[in-house]
Amino acid sequence: MEENQTMVTEFILLGFGLGPRIHKFLFGLFSLFYIFTLLGNGIILGLIALDSRLHTPMYFLLCHLAVVDIAYACNTVPQMLVNLLNPTKPISFAGCLTQTYLFLTFAHTECLLLVMMSYDRYVAICQPLRYSAIMSWRVCFTLAVNSWTCASLLALVHVALILRLPFCGPHEINHFFCEILSVLKLACADTRLNQVVIFAACVFIILGPLCWVLVSYTCILSAILRIQSGEGRRKAFSTCSSHLCVVGLFFGSAIIMYMAPKSRHPEEQQKILFLFYSFFNPMLNPLIYSLRNAEVKGALRRALCKESHA
Repeated sequence: MEENQTMVTEFILLGFGLGPRIHKFLFGLFSLFYIFTLLGNGIILGLIALDSRLHTPMYFLLCHLAVVDIAYACNTVPQMLVNLLNPTKPISFAGCLTQTYLFLTFAHTECLLLVMMSYDRYVAICQPLRYSAIMSWRVCFTLAVNSWTCASLLALVHVALILRLPFCGPHEINHFFCEILSVLKLACADTRLNQVVIFAACVFIILGPLCWVLVSYTCILSAILRIQSGEGRRKAFSTCSSHLCVVGLFFGSAIIMYMAPKSRHPEEQQKILFLFYSFFNPMLNPLIYSLRNAEVKGALRRALCKESHA
């Protein structure tokens, strides 16, 4: 048994298992979505970098969110596209754990960034006179660094706990990427410690931030309703509604995946949910911010006008 345990060098990702024709169709469709994700988030980053009016703490945090979304896609989609054309192509053990680590890092970082963005909106609307003092560039930089650091350390804990487990077959992961719960199912040892740590992390990184976001937006909504100016109320709703859409998509899918009761076909359900979580969310986020945010739409118009006059 010990010899088998030390021979694990690769896994097979089973993916969707829908047949060659459908796989080719999905390859083309997902390739387009992948390109849209990179372009959309790249445009958001470019607009914020080029337009001085967007050099504010809110858009500084949005830049980090766009980077996370690009990283999400680059971490999972290329391997998924390869598997659609060649389902038997393996992924190395080290590559699999690296993919798991990066996915968890980006997921944790996005949770923390969304909390910070909700706090930024809370200060901007509920305490506007103190906004510059509270959300200084030093504070924003510190919050961003702490988000990435905490997220990477928490992901490292999960991976370290996986490394202590023996894997003695089968080596087929019923997923399109190395998702942590799917990897743990292949371990031939007790994974209760891993499950407890995952549950504790979910409470800390999903429920905790979600509660903070809900409290922040309860205060924000109350403050918006007290605004006398119709233009001021419209602008506040514009910037907050886009963030609320992103929060709803992210936390809603995360809670369903990790905290909702399992269905009769949990693995197939999880594939669809993770597809939405790690693929469609990053593609939709820049679309939401460009359509729902007046300042981003204004920056895009100015960039297009400048290009046409050049």
